[in-house]
Amino acid sequence: MLLRWFISVFLNAVALIAVASLFGAFHLESFGTALLASIILSILNVFLKPILVLFTLPITFLTLGLFLFVVNAITLMITQGLMDSSFVIDSFGMAIIASIIISLINLVLNRLVKDTVRYS
Repeated sequence: MLLRWFISVFLNAVALIAVASLFGAFHLESFGTALLASIILSILNVFLKPILVLFTLPITFLTLGLFLFVVNAITLMITQGLMDSSFVIDSFGMAIIASIIISLINLVLNRLVKDTVRYS
C-alpha cells in the first residue's frame, strides 16, 4: 500500500516535470521540488478535494464531470501557494490546462506501471 503511494507520488512528479517542460507559464525549480509538490498534492487530494467535489457537485453534474478539471486546478494553485517561489503557475487558465495534461500523463504512466507490475 505504501509502495503504491510512493510510486504514485513519483509518477505525479514526473507528470509535473513534463508539464513544466512544455509550458513557460508553469515553473518548477527541480525534480525535488516536483516530488514535494506531488506529496502536497496527494495530501490535498485526500483531505480537501472531496470537500471541493461535494460543494461543486451540481455544476460537475451539469458539465458531465468536466468541472473536475477546475477542482484539480484549484488544488494545483493551492499547492503552488504553499510552496513559495520554487513552484509557480502564472495564471488560473494555465492551472486548468496543466491539470488536464497532468491527468492524461498520469493516466498513461499509471497504466504502463500497472501493466509492468502485472507481467513481472
